[in-house]
Amino acid sequence: MGLRIANGYTSTIWTTIMFYSPETCGGPDNQPWECMGWWRVESGKSALVYANDVGDLNSWWYVYAQASDGAIWGGPFEQRVPLSAFGGSDICFGLGIGGSSDYPLIGYYEFNVGDHDNYTLTLTP
Repeated sequence: MGLRIANGYTSTIWTTIMFYSPETCGGPDNQPWECMGWWRVESGKSALVYANDVGDLNSWWYVYAQASDGAIWGGPFEQRVPLSAFGGSDICFGLGIGGSSDYPLIGYYEFNVGDHDNYTLTLTP
């Protein structure tokens, strides 16, 4: 089970995901959005970025990616995230209001996994 990000582009990409996770991130601070990120994905390859049933957790997920040649996959859902890998720990934010001001502001785009246990999002030009 899980969410994979596949690179259908000609250059290496780095990607981060965000998802609504009130059980992990809700807490007393009420910042129910969990971010994980900065997986390196070579052209033609994929990375497992979430290793559980994606549809049971949430049907809506968010991704941001940038390629070594400057191409970007992004959208209107802004968040501040560290530039270094942070997938090994839970980073919880309120959408658009979290993260250190030292972190860059990036814009995620939304995609729907439906009720699938497994889902692969392929990033293409």
